[in-house]
Amino acid sequence: MITNKLIAAIKKQFHIDWKGLHGISHWARVYSNGMRLSEHTGANIKVVQLFSVFHDSRRYNESKDDQHGPRGAELAVKLRENHFELSNEEFDLLYQACRLHTRAETHESITVQTCLDADRLDLGRVGILPEVKYLCTDAAKSQEMISWAYKRSLDGIIPDTVLGGTFS
Repeated sequence: MITNKLIAAIKKQFHIDWKGLHGISHWARVYSNGMRLSEHTGANIKVVQLFSVFHDSRRYNESKDDQHGPRGAELAVKLRENHFELSNEEFDLLYQACRLHTRAETHESITVQTCLDADRLDLGRVGILPEVKYLCTDAAKSQEMISWAYKRSLDGIIPDTVLGGTFS
């Protein structure tokens, strides 16, 4: 689902530090978190995978940028035809997850919930331990999952088996 061509297209328009707080290493951990959560939640993995690369793809800075989620959703619209395939229903979930990831507490879709949690579990990169009250799924709320994700985030782990290994 995630190809080097897709990553290159996203990187071409990326405005902040590629290896910064909201860059490719964060996306890789969100991807990894999402895949692990999906094993328990049954979320649509294609949507979760694509969320990992689009949710922060249109940030203009590393701090407050309230419109980055909607801009990331719009980038997914732009790149959909030539870079990835999703059904209309799947695409709507991706669009909602990107658009709402910093605004919504939760969502009725388990797939969107899994996306939100995959991102929130990577807060260790900014020194924040994820709190159960801000997570949506039972899988994410488990102490084992929080500890696993938090340690990887704090340590700056970059999973090498995701995103086509495109970390340069």
